[in-house]
Amino acid sequence: MSYPTSEYGRGRRQWLVAAGASLVLPRLFAAGVPTLSPSASLTDELRNALRKGNPLVVMVSLEGCIFCKGVRESHLVPMREQSGLDVVQVDMRTKQVSHDFRGASATHEQLIQSWGVRVAPTVLFFGPGGVEVAERLTGGYIPDFYGAYLDERLAKARIRIKA
Repeated sequence: MSYPTSEYGRGRRQWLVAAGASLVLPRLFAAGVPTLSPSASLTDELRNALRKGNPLVVMVSLEGCIFCKGVRESHLVPMREQSGLDVVQVDMRTKQVSHDFRGASATHEQLIQSWGVRVAPTVLFFGPGGVEVAERLTGGYIPDFYGAYLDERLAKARIRIKA
């Protein structure tokens, strides 16, 4: 036997479903968003990378940049998760503090200025002493080729570290 549904009952059910979804969905989507850790100490992060025979990969990012999101989510995070590559993020226009390669405190913005980076995303490859060991990867490039460019620079950086 079916009972007639009033407009009040239908509206209330729809409201409850919407309210529940608004509480649950943001957490589900946030949990699945791949991220990179912001740099806290380039000295320590470089030391950890070099111990593994890798360069320290630093992504210069800008909040809201769709190209940055693509590089981070499609290339750097999967590379970090699959191979254990040390990758950190340094954000443009932020006052977050890190330590540079000499151990001095600097904001992310100051680090980026000292490196002369003007475009986001830019991926840098650092070796011993905080020296760049491969050509920077600047901009978003064509997505189909970005992975190849990244792999090429990473291979060159690893060779320079071992030399």
